[in-house]
This record gives sequence, structure tokens and C-alpha cells, in this order.
Amino acid sequence: MTTTSPPRLAPLPADQWDERARSMLRGHVRLADRYLSGRPDAPPMPNVLGILGHHTELAAAWLAYNGVLLEQSALDARWRELLILRIARRTDSAYEWAQHVRIGAGCGIGTDHVAAVADGPAHPLWSPVERLLLTAADELLDRYRVTDATWSGLAAHFDARQLLEILFVAGSYLCLALVFNSVDLPLDPGMDRAAPRPPQKEEQP
Repeated sequence: MTTTSPPRLAPLPADQWDERARSMLRGHVRLADRYLSGRPDAPPMPNVLGILGHHTELAAAWLAYNGVLLEQSALDARWRELLILRIARRTDSAYEWAQHVRIGAGCGIGTDHVAAVADGPAHPLWSPVERLLLTAADELLDRYRVTDATWSGLAAHFDARQLLEILFVAGSYLCLALVFNSVDLPLDPGMDRAAPRPPQKEEQP
């Protein structure tokens, strides 16, 4: 999803965050003090945080919850990022796609695998486990349920905690994609140079 129009809901600039929101961010984001410092060399606040800045209570709950998926995960980071990238591709979420192409690179997901995510689970590059994960993402989007065959395949590789995380990762990043697309969230500075072009909508059977 791309747009040249102004966002429907603009990210809240760091200098407009009140003290309660600042305290919330410091409790959940490692670089919060740098984002909020106001110094000339301060890194720009990511636009996803700027959107959350409009709703302190929701932001606190979401960042705590999402922190479990990112920092206390039972699922290998590479598998998590493949799921997120497939969700981003299928939902045309330019921000989520660009963000997780960058994060995925740190988990060993190179450009060939990024291109294969766009092609889906049928691509020959995938291992059997990776194909199952991408298939599960597609089934959740298309059917709102993982099929019996896919579930049996996943259950042969993953324990109960990991199976739950597969479902929650897919659902959580679908939620974020819906938010990003609906507010027309702009890419962060440098995102368009750090990632391939945003995904384009594909036909689904």
C-alpha cells in the first residue's frame, strides 16, 4: 500500500509527547531517551512509535505484549520474521514490509529469500518447515484458520508454546498492518533506500 497524500493520522512528533507518554516510552523502548532528547543528533522517532504516541494506554499495553513476541520468544527469530514478511506482503503494508526486510536481514533473510516471500510457499527455495510457516500465514489470511494438514505438519516441528506464537505473530502483525494501512503511515527516513519496493497486491484464488 503506497500513497502520496498526507497521512490520515500523522505520527506525533517527539516534542509533542507529554510527560506521561514519555515515561511510558522509557519503560518499553531502549532508545526512548535518545528519541525524546530534542538534541540535534537525536535519531528520528520511528513513525510506528509516533502513531502509538496518540494513545498512551494502548501504547503501553501493545509495547509490553509485542515485546514478548520479539524479546522473549520461543520461536526462532528467522521463522518469526518470515511469518511477518508474508503477512506484510499479503496485506500490502509498505511500512511493515520495509521494517521487517531490515530486521529479517539481521536474522539471515537475504534478498533471495525476501523475493521468495513475495512468491509464497510454493517457491522452491523454502525448506519444508519454512513452507509450512508461509502456508499457515496464507491460510490464516484466507480461511481464518490453519488447516488440519498444515497444523499436523507444524506440530511435528514445534512445541505448544511455539505453535501459539506462530498464531499470535501472524495475528499481531496483521493487526499492525491494518493500522499502518488505514492511517497511511509514511515510511521512516531511509526506509525506501534500505528495502525493496513495497509489496503490490496479488490475486488470490
